[in-house]
Amino acid sequence: MKHFPKPLSKEETLALISRLDHHFKKHGYCYFAIDLIETGAFIGFTGFANQTWDSDFTPCVDIGWRLKRSAWGKGYATESAAACLKIAYSMFGLKEVLAFTTDTNKASQGVMTKIGMQYENTFQHPAIINDPRFKHCVVYKWQYL
Repeated sequence: MKHFPKPLSKEETLALISRLDHHFKKHGYCYFAIDLIETGAFIGFTGFANQTWDSDFTPCVDIGWRLKRSAWGKGYATESAAACLKIAYSMFGLKEVLAFTTDTNKASQGVMTKIGMQYENTFQHPAIINDPRFKHCVVYKWQYL
């Protein structure tokens, strides 16, 4: 949660899980759990979510990932996000997917580039507009051809 305003509390985490469950039931996709094949340990999530917060880019489908710190730098975000984009159209009918992160999150921007997304623009995310640590966000786009 380094590039988010704060870590989620237990209650906020349970609420997120509930929202993801509802989103999956409604749309057939959400942020999916990532487990290590070797151990079965949960290390985070990757997947899609519909975003409706106010911006020039929304409503849209977003691809996102969050991994626990011990899983950073091992290629898991790239591997799982690439797998999601590989089935975005064939399984979910998604023709366009966006990704958002703070302009300081170079690791996630690297993932976006590695999975074939193209930089679109810099913008101010409404959820962090008053957080002095995060001046701007970037948006990347993938399109089904």
